[in-house]
Amino acid sequence: MILIAYLAWPFRILYTVYAYLLFILLMLLVFPFVLIASLWGKVKGGNFIYHILRIWSAIWFFMIGIRPKNIYLSKPDHQKQYIFVINHKSYLDAAVLVETIRQHFRPLGKVEMSKVPVFGFIYKACVVMVDRNDAGNRAKSLRQLKSVLKKGISIMIFPEGTFNETDQPLKSFYDGAFRMAIETQTPIQPVLFLDAYKRMPHESMFSLNPGPCRSLFLEPIPVDGLTLADAKTLKEKVFKIMEENLVSFAATR
Repeated sequence: MILIAYLAWPFRILYTVYAYLLFILLMLLVFPFVLIASLWGKVKGGNFIYHILRIWSAIWFFMIGIRPKNIYLSKPDHQKQYIFVINHKSYLDAAVLVETIRQHFRPLGKVEMSKVPVFGFIYKACVVMVDRNDAGNRAKSLRQLKSVLKKGISIMIFPEGTFNETDQPLKSFYDGAFRMAIETQTPIQPVLFLDAYKRMPHESMFSLNPGPCRSLFLEPIPVDGLTLADAKTLKEKVFKIMEENLVSFAATR
């Protein structure tokens, strides 16, 4: 096995370089369309940008041999708004995200990503950014997310806040998604990325590999009638449901 891994290493490097170069090329090709769409405003323009990114991700995944697949224990109603909460363990998650969620949404993302050339412009056009080290900025981001929901658009939050680098299925959740769900009376829609870590472990830049990439939609969790005093209980309930399903569906970690 060690010999096979050693012999396969050059091919893995070539594959990863090919995938990265293709990623950049496709990003440059869609950039003019994103630039035009951004002139249409945050709502209409932002929605159209996600349609562009779905085409981009579908082409990229096809050409690098990654096969996304949605599994629905419950299929979201595209006429309703949700707070999507998803586990986070791979750099591939961002690309999987636009391929997985098939309705208008806005994710909460780290402000640092906006500094990446070209990608950063696209990122700023379709993501609600947050600087977790700035309390004022965090509060502003929450207000923006609430505004998005009021416009009839769903939102997405990684409740772990950052990569789960532990040996557990999930790391501890932050409160934000669950407090917002209660404050806005918006149901929680848990989604699990079952194979993203296997396709691209975050430990190495040259770990990308082809294969299936499943996303599991669990039953939505209503928050009707809950108050902020129930936020901790709601968080623990969602954590338990997601953790149990990660284990039962044999998600890689």
